[in-house]
Amino acid sequence: MKIQKSLLAVSVLTALTTTPAFAEEPQQTKKEKEEMMETIEVSSRGLISYVSATGSKSDTPIIETPLSVSVLTEARIEDLGAVTVQDAIGYVAGLYNGPYGVDTRGDWAQVRGVAPVQYLDGLKSLFGYYNNVRVNPYSLGQIEILKGPSSVLYGQGSTGGIINLVSKRPQAETQGEFWAQLGNYSRKQVAGDITGALNQDASLTGRFIGLYRDSDTQTDYVPDNSLVLNPSLSWHASADTKITFIGNIQRNESGSSTQFFPWQGTLFSNEFGQIDSSTFVSEPGFDKYDTEQDALTAIVEHDINLNWHLRFASRYSDSHADYNTMYGWPPVFAEDNRTVNRVSYLSRADANAWTTDVQLHGSLITGAVEHDLVFGLDFQDAYTDNDYAYGAMNPLDLYAPEYGQATGLPTEADVTDLPSTTTYQLGFYAQDNMRIADKWLVSAALRRDRATTNPEGGSATDQYATTGRLGAMYLMDGGVSPYLSYSESFSPLIGRDAYDNAYVPLEGKQWEAGVKYQPQGTEHLITLSAYQITEENRTTQVNDPDAPNPNGQVQVGEVEIEGVELEAQLAWDSMDVYASYAYTDAVISKSNNPSEVGKALSATPDQQASVWATYRPESWGGFKVGAGVRYVGNTSDGYVSYNGENIFLETPSYTLFDAMIGYEWDNYSFSLDVDNLTDKTVLTSCLARGDCFYGQQRTIMANFRYNF
Repeated sequence: MKIQKSLLAVSVLTALTTTPAFAEEPQQTKKEKEEMMETIEVSSRGLISYVSATGSKSDTPIIETPLSVSVLTEARIEDLGAVTVQDAIGYVAGLYNGPYGVDTRGDWAQVRGVAPVQYLDGLKSLFGYYNNVRVNPYSLGQIEILKGPSSVLYGQGSTGGIINLVSKRPQAETQGEFWAQLGNYSRKQVAGDITGALNQDASLTGRFIGLYRDSDTQTDYVPDNSLVLNPSLSWHASADTKITFIGNIQRNESGSSTQFFPWQGTLFSNEFGQIDSSTFVSEPGFDKYDTEQDALTAIVEHDINLNWHLRFASRYSDSHADYNTMYGWPPVFAEDNRTVNRVSYLSRADANAWTTDVQLHGSLITGAVEHDLVFGLDFQDAYTDNDYAYGAMNPLDLYAPEYGQATGLPTEADVTDLPSTTTYQLGFYAQDNMRIADKWLVSAALRRDRATTNPEGGSATDQYATTGRLGAMYLMDGGVSPYLSYSESFSPLIGRDAYDNAYVPLEGKQWEAGVKYQPQGTEHLITLSAYQITEENRTTQVNDPDAPNPNGQVQVGEVEIEGVELEAQLAWDSMDVYASYAYTDAVISKSNNPSEVGKALSATPDQQASVWATYRPESWGGFKVGAGVRYVGNTSDGYVSYNGENIFLETPSYTLFDAMIGYEWDNYSFSLDVDNLTDKTVLTSCLARGDCFYGQQRTIMANFRYNF
């Protein structure tokens, strides 16, 4: 197979260049190395990536990584018709996208039952809550999902894992695209992407991505407008040094698409029928979620010699959000079974963050063992501030809403200047990926972190964590690679418990066993894994009347998560298939509240399955058609009291269908994408606190592209 032969050639070349006999041979330029790597990274149509940097912070074949990693390429994202990151990840095994419905404020997901941490180009990108800009997938070349605890290389993170978004980079070959899109909900979008060499020897390359969107959403009175500008520049300063700058200027205008509807009229019947999914609970003219961001990322790559190289990445981002909303709380009807009482809320949030990651990569041979080493130091300095105000409560009839009658809404003058928080994190890590006799792979990593939380006007709190990872894999003949791994994570918690003790970090531990299969002579990539996760130090009610703060919490909670995942990416001459299945059993195993023990984690489906297939018949040059089906199993939130009865709260399973049809000729292409083909109204989850969330209704988008 071409891919395997290319990998073998790279391995042989690496082995030869580590011996003294070849010390006088001229080095390859960084540009030549990148061109060679491009031949082995993706499948022939660019839909399947065989290499990921997220699992090991080095370009490692996925089949040689003893962890669960899923990668979505730029071509895959386009094939799926994804217009948000949340859309793009909907077919990934073990990942539930949009657990709280359609939300214009961000891209939410549950990975193995827990919300992941989002990174951009290997650096953490989200700090605080509702003060960050939603990343547009058009600016991305790849989305990588690392499942399970992963703090050993990335620092603070959840037990679910991380989602690393990889920006498009400048290319030497001149190429570009113009994209126009029309869709329902009055969607109008234009975008462009152009890249190429900026001088004669291509030592300087540039890229510019721009996007403008004017759109409504399925929720009445909620827009989804956006302006994105992504300039980038790469400079091959020498044969050994490359410097890349990636800019991000983004302005989004939106509102409150998440409505927190009550159980009655959504999950349970109501005499007035089902609440329409388009119903707007906030107030036109007042409601908004407007965000802006300016960010600059710098990436420096330097080859010290044939075996050692340095990578430095740093980003400064400045984000701001103006957030006005009204929502029914508590999420229950009044006695008329039609009206909710709305809270009015206003916030002005800021996040300024400086993140840096310095890595030293090296390779050496000791006897029969080849070592791929990474030593790193990363640092985060994040300032977050959220000043807010609450206003008067106002009723609204959800079946016949009348707007413009709300009074006592908060204004800028009501906003209180609340204390800001600055968070620092410094981490040191080391990793050794060992190849033994070309059959065994052993990956060992260790990390030490210090996280400092410094509230304005208060005293700083330090939290320390040591995390590790150990994995082993055997490379069998025929492309089969079974593996076993253990990994850990930590996530700092801000605050003090009921006994006035500073919180300690959340800790996650995972055992995972699996097998990866890349059949010889094919472009297929299949992974199967089983895992067991324990998350400790979760907060739970103190239940001690003698505690200094009897209404406070203590960290005695624990969660146990077990599951099985199967993901298959298959490619033939005319057909591509992306299929997945996941079983997840996520329950609270320890709590001060006996009623919580044994309860499933909220918004976590017990089973999920999906298949997407694209057919490109060779006899119909340029024609393509795709179809997908997504099954989401039940989610539950334990026993609750409803209408005087103790019932088991369960959100029913659902199945959705997606479709795509397109045609390419010369430099032009046209496609039509439809999500939720049958326009089925579904609930993505219902929570014990009383609210339910609607999923995406039918969404239709027509795309025209001109490539040059």
